[in-house]
Amino acid sequence: MAKTKYKYVNDLWKGSEVKGLDAAERLVYRSNKLGSDQRITNTGGGNTSSKLTETDPLTGDAVEVLWVKGSGGDLRTSKKENFASLYQEKLIALQGVYAGKKKRGPKSPAEDEMVGMYPHCTFNLNPRASSIDTPLHSFVPGKHVDHTHPNAPIAICASKNSKRITKAVYGDDIIWTPWLRPGFELGLELQRITQKHPKAKGVMLGQHGLINWDDDDKKCYYLSLDLIEKGSAYIEKAYRKKGGDKKAFGGQKHLTLPEKVRRQVFAKLLPWLRGKVSQQKRFIGTIQDDAAILRFVNSKDAGRLAELGTSCPDHFLRTKIKPLYVPFAAHKNRDFSGDWVDCFVETLKQNLTAGLKQYKKDYATYYKNCKRPGSPAMRDANPTVMLIPGCGMIAWGKNKSESRVTAEFYNCAVEVMRGAEAIDKYIALPQQEAFDIESWALEEAKLQRMPAEMELARQVIVVIGAGSGIGREVAHRVVRDGAHVVCVDMNLAAAQATAKEITDQYGVGIGVAGSGISNCGPALGLACNITDRASVRAMLDDVALAYGGFDSICVTAGVFWPSDTTGHIPDDKWDFTFGVNVKGSYIVADEAANTWREQGLPGNLVLTTSANAVVAKKGSVAYDTSKAAANHLVRELAIELSPTVRVNAVAPATVVKGSSMFPRDRVIGSLAKYGIKYSKKDSDDSLRDKLAQFYANRTLTKAPITPEDQAEAFYLLLTSRLDKTCGQVLAVDGGLEDAFLR
Repeated sequence: MAKTKYKYVNDLWKGSEVKGLDAAERLVYRSNKLGSDQRITNTGGGNTSSKLTETDPLTGDAVEVLWVKGSGGDLRTSKKENFASLYQEKLIALQGVYAGKKKRGPKSPAEDEMVGMYPHCTFNLNPRASSIDTPLHSFVPGKHVDHTHPNAPIAICASKNSKRITKAVYGDDIIWTPWLRPGFELGLELQRITQKHPKAKGVMLGQHGLINWDDDDKKCYYLSLDLIEKGSAYIEKAYRKKGGDKKAFGGQKHLTLPEKVRRQVFAKLLPWLRGKVSQQKRFIGTIQDDAAILRFVNSKDAGRLAELGTSCPDHFLRTKIKPLYVPFAAHKNRDFSGDWVDCFVETLKQNLTAGLKQYKKDYATYYKNCKRPGSPAMRDANPTVMLIPGCGMIAWGKNKSESRVTAEFYNCAVEVMRGAEAIDKYIALPQQEAFDIESWALEEAKLQRMPAEMELARQVIVVIGAGSGIGREVAHRVVRDGAHVVCVDMNLAAAQATAKEITDQYGVGIGVAGSGISNCGPALGLACNITDRASVRAMLDDVALAYGGFDSICVTAGVFWPSDTTGHIPDDKWDFTFGVNVKGSYIVADEAANTWREQGLPGNLVLTTSANAVVAKKGSVAYDTSKAAANHLVRELAIELSPTVRVNAVAPATVVKGSSMFPRDRVIGSLAKYGIKYSKKDSDDSLRDKLAQFYANRTLTKAPITPEDQAEAFYLLLTSRLDKTCGQVLAVDGGLEDAFLR
């Protein structure tokens, strides 16, 4: 098969990669390639299938089995276990079951009941739940089927004269059918269409997407590419004829703020805005301000089109019925000074406050007008997409991955509107149809089946000192229970290494949208000098840009400078020790307080003090007294930051393992001071183990104190388990008698 040079899609099929794959593996391969191009299908959207000959495990007979992407899967990342397998003969037989039901048809209880029949058709005990789109694949004749959500064909689907344009673009190869909710009835409609048009290669599903098929899997893949390429070329020709980017969406109305100024605006705005939308449940944000989204939000038609809402069901399930558009003139010639930015943000807050109020009122009206008997209770009425002229888009989700996907979906919606406006006039799905999808019992059941959220889900925790030792373990501990973590360290490489350990283990999520630092996953590495207020502010602003704000901060960074044999320590080293161990924690708290106040959500500040704060010993006068000061700083900050923020501390005994404060020369010096035998040939770990055990023998538990022990204490103070604990220092010292309360 000669390959076509594609301009609007990516041709990713490589013969060398499919060589040796079995039929089911080829289906996975085809799916991954289609899902890798957002112009073909969005994250989690669309599904593919193959009707394959398999051996029945009971009879040994050859049977036809439909392998189809299962419910909740993502084409780009799916593996074989993400596909359901069903006896094709049994699926066809379900048509008789459906025909025997008294009340059937679109949106009927009978149609939804058929989804419960799919497990009875399962081949070889495959546990993967079947998609509601299963009949669309089973009831068409092609052996291999691609159902995708390409921007260009959806733009045709969402055009006022969609049927006529489909015919103009595809002739008799693709048959148009009006909107029908995905399910059994739509599968039967596709069957009727293919019987009436046996030479058709696919169907354009009104305001939904494209489905096409072939008896050869490679030809099916290239058919998908050809159809999308053809639709895209048609749209782009019309787009250029109408003036292209300069005339897109009616032309430009608002000017874009310079990138540096946009960052300043978002950093000041986002925590406040996160607080506003997180009154029921916390949200994580993603900002996008690239040229494509700015072209839309700055346009004359943005307000009109945004109000219409999205068209494809996959889009508005993430983006809601419509976004919040802020009708706001971004700026006229200004010097963009700090005062101007502050004034701009305050005006934005006023507009957003009014916009949020109206949005919630509109959403309540939408719910009231469209609800049916048995509809679920109205969900959170806050918007998940916000459009700000001059600045860009903000998307919200329960975690970073979901907010990135939400942003991605609205990008697709914008492209659909661009295409539809170029060739005709964009129309959205009617509100009642949209509501029926959003509140569909099957969608509600899917939500109810989702596992309970983890204890620190939806939270952003900043861990300062995360490059090593206790901080590194705290970062790993909080992520394990669902938190997003910002790994901060003086050493950027160390901070990024910890963040990479986390993303390597947990992944970066499935969304691919976001601009700059906002295009991150559940962990992010940043550098910061906590003794420098400007550095702290810049770091916290970066956190806001990445996630929309933060909930808690852990300060594990600390320094130790020993005094000499006479007890003397140079003045500059004394200042350095207090600067990091006391002043640094204060600066972090003082700068974070501004953000916490703006955000208005409960949070935590957990500092690190030390058992040395109450135990005097020779050789560490600066360190010990700085930690004593830190103990009292905890109490002072608890008063200052209450009631929004709880302030506590963890006081470790000496932690040798993994600590950056115990380089080899200090360990050897301590071993010599305490008369512990060692060899200079001993490894670093061996030397540390000897010193750690020496310290352990001075405690009641006789066990070395580890970073993991401290991390567990930090975790407890960050959760709601100790939500009435404030202004306290939690000792994790193995039972050090000299540190007992006195």
